[in-house]
Formats: sequence, structure tokens, C-alpha cells
Amino acid sequence: MKFRATWLAVALCTAAAATALGAEGNAERGKMLAYTCHGCHGVPNYKNSFPNYTVPKLGGQNAQYIVGALTAYASGDRPHQTMHAQASTMSEQERADIAAYLQNGSVKPGKQAVGTPPTAAQTCVACHGADGATTLEPAYPILAGQYADYIVHALRDYKSGKRKNPIMAGIIGAVNEKDFEAIGKFFQQQRGLCSTEDLRLHGKCPPQGE
Repeated sequence: MKFRATWLAVALCTAAAATALGAEGNAERGKMLAYTCHGCHGVPNYKNSFPNYTVPKLGGQNAQYIVGALTAYASGDRPHQTMHAQASTMSEQERADIAAYLQNGSVKPGKQAVGTPPTAAQTCVACHGADGATTLEPAYPILAGQYADYIVHALRDYKSGKRKNPIMAGIIGAVNEKDFEAIGKFFQQQRGLCSTEDLRLHGKCPPQGE
């Protein structure tokens, strides 16, 4: 069953790899535009009030994924009142610029994963890599170093359909919700993403995500 689920994940990921590219982002312009992001994403362990989860790290994230996420918040495919208000006012070019700036953190794939992926995470590593940073396609998010409770929140939203994504819906539908926490904890301990404050202060994520 595990191998069947992993094969399905690879097939779905490969089918989605033809994601179209949008506007080319300018990181310098994005640095100026991203000042509103720091109020939440630049504060370590800052919590979203309801539902309660840690606001995600964005430093070093794949630019194509950021653009896709902002577009989904703007359209309502991802439900979040504050993010909808922010993203819906942005042009396609502004989203691309912010994404280019955030990707400047340059998260690099690790030589080896920290710890052993739980069985439930095997469907995840097919697209996101065993270390959470070796993504099959740049439109997929880096998970390495991301807060565990945010990952759990995202997985629940994909499973329930609150986040409308046919690829994730197909993959996560085969994963038991009781395994979400183990998946989140595994990827959180990997070396990767950082806060936007690290980007603001240092221009990049600290080495090894420290």
C-alpha cells in the first residue's frame, strides 16, 4: 500500500510539472513591496489567532510557489481574510517581485535528511524531497524548517477541501489525519526556511537554517 501511494504521488506530481511561468520577478522591487509581510512572517513563532497555528516561514521559499499561493489567496481558493485582503490588491508583477525577494534566501537541498521520515511522509517526499528541500518542481513548496503546526494546518485544509488544489487533494486524501503531526515534526527538524526578518537583516537565510 505504501508503494502504491508513493507511486500515485509521483504520477500526480509529474502531471503537474507543466505549470506555466508568469511574470519575471525583480527581487529589489520585491524587497520594498514585502515590508507589509514582516509584521507577521518576520516574527518568530507568531501565531495566527483563529484557527491557532504558527504563521509560516517564507524566507528561501520557491518563488513559483509563493506566486501560486498569493494568487490562491486573492481568488479565495485559500481561505484567509488577512491574506486575501493583501493578495487581492497586488498585480501579477508585484506578486512575482515579492516572490523573487523571498526566494533570495536560497534554501539549498541538504546532503542528508535529519532523522528518518515517518511512513506517512513517504507520499510527501516524492514531491518535496526526503529533506523537504529537494522539490520535484519549483511550483511546489519547500517544507524543510517549516513550523510543524502550520504544516498540519495546511494538510487539514487540503484534506477538507478548504484549500482547493486537485494535486494535494488527491495525495492527502490517502493519508490518515492522525499522521499529520508526525509529518509536520519531521519536516520542521530539517534545515531550510527562515523568517522574513532574517532576509531583512542578513539578505539570506542563516547557514543550515540556524
